[in-house]
Amino acid sequence: MIALRCAGYNNVDVEHAYGKLHVVHVPAYSPYAVAEHAAALLLTSVRRIHKAYNRTREFNFSLSGLTGFDLHGKTVGVVGTGKIGRIFIDICRGFGMKVIAYDAYPAKDSGIEYVTLDELFEKSDIISLHCPLTDDTRHMINADAIEKMKKGVVILNTSRGALIDTEALLEGIKARKVGAACLDVYEEEADIFFEDRSGHILNDELLSRLISMPNVIVTSHQAFLTEEALNNIAETTVNNIRSFFDKEGICDNELCYRCGNIEHCKKERKERCF
Repeated sequence: MIALRCAGYNNVDVEHAYGKLHVVHVPAYSPYAVAEHAAALLLTSVRRIHKAYNRTREFNFSLSGLTGFDLHGKTVGVVGTGKIGRIFIDICRGFGMKVIAYDAYPAKDSGIEYVTLDELFEKSDIISLHCPLTDDTRHMINADAIEKMKKGVVILNTSRGALIDTEALLEGIKARKVGAACLDVYEEEADIFFEDRSGHILNDELLSRLISMPNVIVTSHQAFLTEEALNNIAETTVNNIRSFFDKEGICDNELCYRCGNIEHCKKERKERCF
């Protein structure tokens, strides 16, 4: 078996693994941590907190260039309404924001206003991504999608880097179509993130250009990183392995491709998939 210590499973070919390897994951180690980090990025961006922090450390108390905007009354489009997405929605509602959402599998009786993806792009002042990376969602934020968005839109991504076509995002920022981008993930992060590279030249031109832009905030895939989340990851991983090897051998967190729909299979499973 393969025991993943994360929610995402885009690094495993689950379809190919079916019948050979059992794959389990940690579906929700701390949805609050990720949702709260997304909200923190949003507030930092729209209120220019990162700029003010750097200035005051140099005793520069000028307000020039620090004008932001109220979140109250703005429309936020949430792509993906799993646990993280729904918690982020609750946070946004606390600010008095209007929430619209898109999900390929809408949550029933959730009180969430679902719209088409194109409608979400067209109506949202802020767009936050909380969906998994699949063949269908890869580069869902591309040049065509950005063209449909409001001028000055703020884009948040705390899910998977490849949901966004980075080159298209850069062009959208340069054209002033995208007002700001807040990214905890990057599509080519695998050989870059989680290491101290401060003493080296970064060989990734796209990431270098992103980081150099004043209206872009990049964090190093740290949205999950809270004490509570780390404890939940360890506990759930151990329980997944125990469940798999106990008498019944059924793990609720197994990723199975038997019926071609992983989420449906998880809900209907009453025995081992194979």
